[in-house]
Amino acid sequence: MSEQRQVLLNKNRAFSRCASNAHDELHSFRSWLRWICVDQSDSCAAFLSWFVFFAFAIVVPAISHFGSLCDSLHTRPFDAVVQISLSAVASLSFVCLSTFVKNYGLRRFLFFDRLREESETVRKEYTLQLNRSLSMLFVFVLPGLVVESAYKIWWYASGGTRIPFLGNLIVSNTVACILELCSWFYRTVVFFLVCILFRLICYLQILRMKDFALVFLINSDVESVLVEHNRIRRHLRIISHRYRSFILLALIFITASLFASLLVTTRPGGKVSILHGGELALCSLSLLAGLMILLRSAARITHKAQAVTALAAKWHVCATINSFDAEEAETPLARNNEVEQGGFSNRPSYDSDEARDEEDEVDNTNVILTSIYSPISFQKRQALVTYFENNRAGITVYGFMLDRSSLHTIFGIELSLVLWLLGKTVGIS
Repeated sequence: MSEQRQVLLNKNRAFSRCASNAHDELHSFRSWLRWICVDQSDSCAAFLSWFVFFAFAIVVPAISHFGSLCDSLHTRPFDAVVQISLSAVASLSFVCLSTFVKNYGLRRFLFFDRLREESETVRKEYTLQLNRSLSMLFVFVLPGLVVESAYKIWWYASGGTRIPFLGNLIVSNTVACILELCSWFYRTVVFFLVCILFRLICYLQILRMKDFALVFLINSDVESVLVEHNRIRRHLRIISHRYRSFILLALIFITASLFASLLVTTRPGGKVSILHGGELALCSLSLLAGLMILLRSAARITHKAQAVTALAAKWHVCATINSFDAEEAETPLARNNEVEQGGFSNRPSYDSDEARDEEDEVDNTNVILTSIYSPISFQKRQALVTYFENNRAGITVYGFMLDRSSLHTIFGIELSLVLWLLGKTVGIS
């Protein structure tokens, strides 16, 4: 009976660490989500969130596009592409974010429920990165908001008008300008928020990779290395499963938006100027920035995960070389002096200074000196390296690994489509 009570107490303790509370690590983050009306922690907050979404992502852009009275100077020939592009990616981001929070909860979605299994360094660095992510979000959004505000103020102040739905033209234009800026800000923030959260989750896995690389510096057994590696691979599969639809649809939507922008700006008779096309350029740059955050984060975590294979191979080579030296009955001190004199640690200064900045955080060359003495047998080390080579981890989208070669392939396809479209519009062949 006492054993069952102890088991229940342990489960309750674990659940209390996973459950959300008002003053945990996510307290400030939740407050910020409520401030931008994307919090759905209860029914009232969910209703407000969906109401704001429909208002700023659908209703206001539609009224903005169809309710203008413009002359030739203030006409906006690319407004339809801008409004549809921003509303499409904002709708995708909002639906995905709502699904994530509803199905997993904020703590589980951000893997805070798993931090109790990590080291103190990983927990501190991840919590610090969460706070930095909010600053990074505003770094991407605020410059665009300043440019958009300047454009809207010029458009209304220089003669652009809306239908006077409030009776007074000046009051109607002021309200319309504020609503349009709020709509642009809301849609852009929601899109960048999902991208930044993906980058944050990938950063956690990079921190875990750094901790995992330390197992090669100590005399760890193969079983513990396999267990930790499988845990990392499982978390990467979870991230891939949650984000695969968003990454794929975001790539499709943004590609369609960019090609539509290219088509309307290169068609015969199109009026392209900073006044007519500046808003379209700002929209395209914002969407490209968010897409680059997604693809770069996925490629980076995939590269770090695959660097473990190179690190394991290096560890295996050093341990094998040392085993042959041991057969020659050399003393450990003599072996250590020979290795240091052989060039592992006493490299020329120009090599160490230039390579330090390019050195991988996981596959670090400094591991050689401390890991060449391994009690693990050759067969176990070889089996471990073979396992790593045939079980590569990383972010996947429906089975396709998002690594650097995949990014090169995507770039090649996009460039081919751009050249084909330019050939149809302006005659480039």
